[in-house]
Amino acid sequence: MALSDAELELLNSPLGLKYLFADKKTDVLKALRLANYEQRLRDLQAELIQLQEWVIDQQKKVVILFEGRDAAGKGGAIRRIAAHINPRHYRIIALPKPTEEESGQWYFQRYVNHLPKPGEMVFFDRSWYNRAVVEPVNGFCTAEQYETFMAQVNDFERMLQSSDTYLIKFYFSITKEEQARRFADIKSSPLKRWKMTPVDEAAQGLWDEYTSYKERMFKETHTENAPWIIIQADQKTKARLEALEHVLKSLPY
Repeated sequence: MALSDAELELLNSPLGLKYLFADKKTDVLKALRLANYEQRLRDLQAELIQLQEWVIDQQKKVVILFEGRDAAGKGGAIRRIAAHINPRHYRIIALPKPTEEESGQWYFQRYVNHLPKPGEMVFFDRSWYNRAVVEPVNGFCTAEQYETFMAQVNDFERMLQSSDTYLIKFYFSITKEEQARRFADIKSSPLKRWKMTPVDEAAQGLWDEYTSYKERMFKETHTENAPWIIIQADQKTKARLEALEHVLKSLPY
């Protein structure tokens, strides 16, 4: 196996050596892949700090949605994006089940309450699009509520953007086999087992229903002003880099 001078230099760096000796059995290609990933991730995270400084200085408002199937890696991607930026100027929103009071409000109200103020970035770990897929599949909303949402969401996003807010919509896409593998990993780990919910437990059996609602969501809410960015997420490291790169490419900092 011939390695370039740059690859040899990376493998001999502290970063490369960390991965080279991480396992009992040395795997040069794996170590090189992980070292390249971490090096690229650090570069993008440093660039994101500059982007956030622009958001703060120019009093911009940024909303980034992270959607996708259960175990698609949304939370991990958000953590990498937010790892080194100023915590006083961003928020991660992962809303629980609506309260009784919230259930009686206009559906978008609970999300409006968490939108960014000037100079702030907000990352939604699942968003108002719960009503486009998760809720109808699992019977958490009525057919009428679903249709009302689908009729209103594009106008809602246009209003959001017309209020000088940048909106990015990510969908992390994984295969059924990869989801099953990740669920098995979560269940076998005492540190991750808490992540499994009844909705997760039912996800494999409802795969086709999720697919049907997801396809309608793409068809009707992929608009010119607010397109869906679909990220193939079977490989978590690649998906994280792609999301970071897209954020940096999309905002004129």
